[in-house]
Amino acid sequence: MQGKSRMDRELLDAGEIAGHLVPAGSVFAFLAEHRRQLFPDSFTADLFPSRTGRPSLPADLVGSVLVLKELYDLSDPQTADALSYDIRWKVACGRSLGQMSFDPSTLVYWRKRIAESRRPDRVFDAVAEVIAATGILRGRRKRCVDSTVFDDAVATQDTVTQLVAAMRKVARVVPGAGQVISRVCRLDYSRPGKPPIDWDDPAAKEKLVSDLVNDALAVLAELAGPGAPQRDAAAADALGLLALVAGQDVEPAEGSDGTDGRWRIARKVAPDRVISTVDPQARHTRKSKSKRRDGFRGHVAAEPQTGLVTDCEMTMAAGPGSTDAENGVTMAGRDRFAGTPGSTGPGEAPDAPAGTGDSAGPDADGPQDARLEVYGDSAYGSGEARAAYRDAGHDTVIKPGPLRPAVPGGFTIDDFTIDEQAGTVTCPAGLTRPMTRTRTVTFGAACSGCPLRERCTTAKDGRSMTIHPHEDLLRAARAQARTDDFKKAYPTRSAIERIIAWTATCNGRRIKLRYIGTAKNDAWLHTRCAAINLRTLLRHGLTRRDGTWVLA
Repeated sequence: MQGKSRMDRELLDAGEIAGHLVPAGSVFAFLAEHRRQLFPDSFTADLFPSRTGRPSLPADLVGSVLVLKELYDLSDPQTADALSYDIRWKVACGRSLGQMSFDPSTLVYWRKRIAESRRPDRVFDAVAEVIAATGILRGRRKRCVDSTVFDDAVATQDTVTQLVAAMRKVARVVPGAGQVISRVCRLDYSRPGKPPIDWDDPAAKEKLVSDLVNDALAVLAELAGPGAPQRDAAAADALGLLALVAGQDVEPAEGSDGTDGRWRIARKVAPDRVISTVDPQARHTRKSKSKRRDGFRGHVAAEPQTGLVTDCEMTMAAGPGSTDAENGVTMAGRDRFAGTPGSTGPGEAPDAPAGTGDSAGPDADGPQDARLEVYGDSAYGSGEARAAYRDAGHDTVIKPGPLRPAVPGGFTIDDFTIDEQAGTVTCPAGLTRPMTRTRTVTFGAACSGCPLRERCTTAKDGRSMTIHPHEDLLRAARAQARTDDFKKAYPTRSAIERIIAWTATCNGRRIKLRYIGTAKNDAWLHTRCAAINLRTLLRHGLTRRDGTWVLA
């Protein structure tokens, strides 16, 4: 059953005795005074439909602990210790000086219960309700978007380690797999560690890779081939992971077509490569050509003047659903603070249109408050994203990607005239050619005697190009970026860099994720952003007056 906080205080109440030691205006002092209003009993009431049983921790205690834990980036044991020994935590959570903490595993229980509920982001939602009540974002249309890579909680595994680990997982999870592995495999997977070979011998390593792949194929043929029984989710996932790691990093050995059982590690990195069998959703990615990162990608949208996070999303670092462009569109589409016209905070004016937006969607003549003005770098400016913003009626101040001419200093695609109605492209020399159904244009032999050839192409067969389906939007964005209005407005985007730094660092160090999988890390990111929003609101003077959240 749901536990509730007692309104009366204990003899050694920490707030009564040592509350004056907690800095005024801090998150600790705020929670000490207002935690029951921020996290009322309804905060967790849906998790306990029964009125019988042992009472749970009170909602205000759970909410306060979750906020403080992620604000200060503590592990579960560190959080439990802080609630036992840190006076600030005791004051914030309404504990007595002599009261001990709960077991660290209690936090695992609460995260699981909340994740399985209909409101998995309830901490973020609770703070968002406070933001809406204060009216600090009313009339503010600007949203800056950016992303950062968080290091995952697991070690990156090489190909041999992944194959061995995936085989052992099949043995643990799939019924009867242990006997099948013992019968059809050449290697002994019951021994810990990697198989013992001479790792300095290339032939020995290639033979090991061949044995591992052939063992995996033999096990899959037995357990997942024709006539195999229906598997539960855990067993199906284990077999799918084995099939994936057996194929993503290997290729037939030199002189082999793969039918003779000779394999080697591929001389390339597979796209969307699984880097660990412990966390199959962790991925490789790159911030630049020379800087590689492993982990997950956190996407953040924020209002630049107030510094408040309006939405966030954790995705894989690479692969489907992870790009900046599509997540920027997603966050703009579900912005909970858009379309609420009214006054802003004390002494503040609502955002005026920057006059630089390139959208002209069906809602362009609607109320300005219902439309956002999205600021982002070139990663957010794909043609598909710009079309989605236009169709939703949003304005964009997004830097276009650079044009790379075929000849240094020569003509770019902007020097070609595109007629979408006629389906033709005209080159700088005035020659017109039709686009194919795949939007490819070939000028071919006509380039051989062209006086502008040296500025256009170095290809022997003449200039050819593929026209983007949204080339009109991309071209308009490049024209927009050359205007003075854009150059004045675009620096607003820099505010998101500071907010990303608040999110991704703590006490001067980069935060490393503690959880496995996208869903759990997404829940962490929402709670982290909720804690940062609460701290930001306090800097704006958040308080409670006459039963209402206001800014002092």
